Amino acid sequence: MQGIATALLCALIVPVVAHAEEWLPVTSEELQMTEEPLAPKASAIVLYRRVDRDDRDFIERDYVRIKILTEEGRQYANVEIPYFKNFEFIRGLEARTVRPDGTSVPFVGTVYDKEVAAAFGEKLVAKAFALPDVPVGSIIEYKYTQVFRTDALFNSRWILSQPLFTKEADFSLRPNRGWTVRYTWPRGLPDGTSAPVVNRESIRLETHNVPAFVREDHMPPADVMQYRVDFIYVSEQDAEPDPVKFWAKFAKKRSKAVESFVDEPRPMAAAVAAILAGADSDESRLRKLYARVQQLENLSYEPKQTPQETKREKETEAQSVADVWQRGAGTGPQLTWLFLALARAAGFHAEPVLVADRQKVFFDPLLKNPSQLNTNLVLVSLDGKNLYLDPGALYVPFGMLPWGKTAEQGLVLSKDGGRWITTPLPPASDSRILRTAELKLAPDGNVSGRVKLSFTGLEARAVRLHERNEDDMHRQKYLETLLKIDIPEDTTVTPLDTPDWESPEQPFEVNYEITIPDWVSLTGQRALAPVGLFSGRWKHEFEHATRIQPIYFPFPFEYTDDVHVALPAGWTVANLPKPSDEDINVLKYRSVASNSGADLRLTRELASMVTLVDVKHFDTIRDFFQRMRSGDGATLVLATGGGHR
Repeated sequence: MQGIATALLCALIVPVVAHAEEWLPVTSEELQMTEEPLAPKASAIVLYRRVDRDDRDFIERDYVRIKILTEEGRQYANVEIPYFKNFEFIRGLEARTVRPDGTSVPFVGTVYDKEVAAAFGEKLVAKAFALPDVPVGSIIEYKYTQVFRTDALFNSRWILSQPLFTKEADFSLRPNRGWTVRYTWPRGLPDGTSAPVVNRESIRLETHNVPAFVREDHMPPADVMQYRVDFIYVSEQDAEPDPVKFWAKFAKKRSKAVESFVDEPRPMAAAVAAILAGADSDESRLRKLYARVQQLENLSYEPKQTPQETKREKETEAQSVADVWQRGAGTGPQLTWLFLALARAAGFHAEPVLVADRQKVFFDPLLKNPSQLNTNLVLVSLDGKNLYLDPGALYVPFGMLPWGKTAEQGLVLSKDGGRWITTPLPPASDSRILRTAELKLAPDGNVSGRVKLSFTGLEARAVRLHERNEDDMHRQKYLETLLKIDIPEDTTVTPLDTPDWESPEQPFEVNYEITIPDWVSLTGQRALAPVGLFSGRWKHEFEHATRIQPIYFPFPFEYTDDVHVALPAGWTVANLPKPSDEDINVLKYRSVASNSGADLRLTRELASMVTLVDVKHFDTIRDFFQRMRSGDGATLVLATGGGHR
């Protein structure tokens, strides 16, 4: 009987293959599969994936086949294919469903563009579509061609890790002939996978049983953690096998290009004379130069352009810092090099530095990958101290760096071959969220009053950056979110003023009127209240018993709360919980409830002095946050004197 069923299934598959010859045949084993032993409890798996990249014609052909194993797995019938709209486009998209009985249903629905993310001149969108009527046991597959702009050549890579377990995958790359290509796999390769091999004009790799890639909160960038193969193009004369010599040669070459861009002594001297009028100390002069550059239009943070606008801008791209200064506008890197030229013209010892942005990549000089040094800054010597400055990064205060450029290795460029430096990690006190509250408790258990929210350093920058291109209505809603993330969900929040959205040297401050219903629980002549008023964002962090990825906090920070609550007439404090005090060196937490007469004071501090924590320390981190939640949930007892309703 089983043989007859198998024969019938095979017969049903024949018209599928005949109807669409380009689709790969579906086997009876694939149709009958109900689970994958190597991925227990998986709702779906990738049966087969193929990626054929061609860097001569600047295209990539992709083919994906997914098996739906459970009801939950049907979500994968909603397909999104991400791509950068400014650099590539998708064509030739086809999809189909092969039902459990072997019949094939081609996709004929609508494909639409869905915005996924937008940042720093790059717009990540996705081709999105939904395959209808996909019962459990079905196979879905789709194929498409990605077409790249020629300047996307240096982004060639294979991403082996996928959100789903991958049973089998084939990769190929036909390298561009104009360059020498090297390839590396920084995270290693999946178990049982051999290194890529050269076959005729292509580089090929086969892999099997690749584990599903798990994304977790507070983890390093996904690109850093995934199995992948990176392709690095260099000119033949730069193909130096020794890393020390490679970077020395690279530093000389890039130094020459940067110096050519910034060598404009006359216009820079005139600019400095106008900027520094009335400045006295060296630090004051340097601050004025920094502030003036930040006032220029930063094209890296402008709303997305049309292809026609991008083309026109490239045709008139600045050729020197004099062009940038004259136009009053430039990209972030161009503005930073302008600051370099101005600082030198003012008599400061200033050097150009290339650095990796750890928002995207963890730099490894042994890989000899120049594209990892994907951003820049300026090193200035002031009164015997080194200052790392980047005015091309929007909303960054003087003396600080964007968090992606902190605690990162950088290459100081020079005609002598350069040298390596490590940028500093700012102290937690530099990036702070301070919440102060003056509240009144009503006899019915509601509490209301004023809250002042203040952000400094990188915390303030994150807020300003998030809303840089939004209108007043969007910003008003965002201000509510900034406070609501930390307080009970049913709190009424009303922003009272308009904060300073533009000045990086000033704290980002906003005042609110709030009402929290039923903040205390009334029981007879007693009222119970939690001490952790502003603890919402950490309420469910690190609750899972296991962890796969390392723990990653972008930068050190401090959160400080100082809350005063006036009690109703006749109410007194019956019992205060003991102070909570947790310290594991890299994380500190303290919560204290106290009273003075008819007033309560609740103070809370959380500080992180760490960025990357190995997963082997997860239990320590989880236990810390569990104890913190216990401290936040501690209850104070009020005696009401029978005065409530």
